[in-house]
Amino acid sequence: MSILRSVVLGCGAYLPKRILSNDDLARTVDTSDEWIVQRTGIRQRHVAAPGEFTSHLGIAAAGAAIADAGVDPQSIDLIVVATSTPDNTFPATAVSVQDGLGITGGAAFDLQAVCSGFVFGLATADGLLRTREFKRALVIGAETFSRILDWTDRTTCVLFGDGAGAVVLEGQDQPGTTEDRGVLTSRLRSDGRYKMKLYVDGGPSSTGTVGHLRMEGREVFRHAVAMISDVVTEAFRETGYCVDDIDWFVPHQANQRIIDGSARKLGIDPKKIVSTVDRHANTSAASIPLALAAARADGRIKHGDLVLLEAMGGGFTWGALLLRW
Repeated sequence: MSILRSVVLGCGAYLPKRILSNDDLARTVDTSDEWIVQRTGIRQRHVAAPGEFTSHLGIAAAGAAIADAGVDPQSIDLIVVATSTPDNTFPATAVSVQDGLGITGGAAFDLQAVCSGFVFGLATADGLLRTREFKRALVIGAETFSRILDWTDRTTCVLFGDGAGAVVLEGQDQPGTTEDRGVLTSRLRSDGRYKMKLYVDGGPSSTGTVGHLRMEGREVFRHAVAMISDVVTEAFRETGYCVDDIDWFVPHQANQRIIDGSARKLGIDPKKIVSTVDRHANTSAASIPLALAAARADGRIKHGDLVLLEAMGGGFTWGALLLRW
């Protein structure tokens, strides 16, 4: 008996032109390239230009994904934008993306799960496509975290960057086995008890301001590896696959030490890890699609490959998703 799967047709990315190196940061805050690289693996990040909004980044990444998929933009009837840095409190950044792409039909909305946003967005789009109410979806992770950073706080301002990545998904009937193409399973989790470990100290309802990002870095690191490992293990249990079966591990690009720690705990071959954190820093919801686009562009991820995605972010939120490309 066949089953509808959400199959990736194409992916794309966009990074702002301005590159801010660790040495550049060392001129304004008490830090150094050696200190940052040693603790995070980050060497540089991209920063949006004045007047360059999250929607602009999302439109560019979405356009690249649509071109890669080779589809008519008007055939896309669902747009999900994962972001923690929207253009406005409302309307959703997704409707600005929709308008910028010239799409006039279907539904468009934002989803907020911080760094886990793209995994949550893929799972949400997958669920909606499987209802058959929608046929093609555009899932975008887009962020301008530079706008919510305290640039005097060396513990946070060195960690984040701006960027956007996107994928086009299509609902396709598949045989109903684990060899199917598309999203095979997803596992999503949240635990609000940890919300003050990683948060922004502002908002429309609380302070009437945008606020700045605040983080207890050691606490986030302490929880990250265990939480990530749990949802990945559940995804393997659901599909019957094991760690040796995956072709590529594409984690959220927060910190190279977290990426390496998670891979070690799960027993993933380091050669299977896609890492872009050194070039992009932590771009929150944009980090996984940026990494996917990079691995597609250089030929690593190929048709039929089994790809494992995972992320953890503020909330805490965390999740894993297994798909066949």
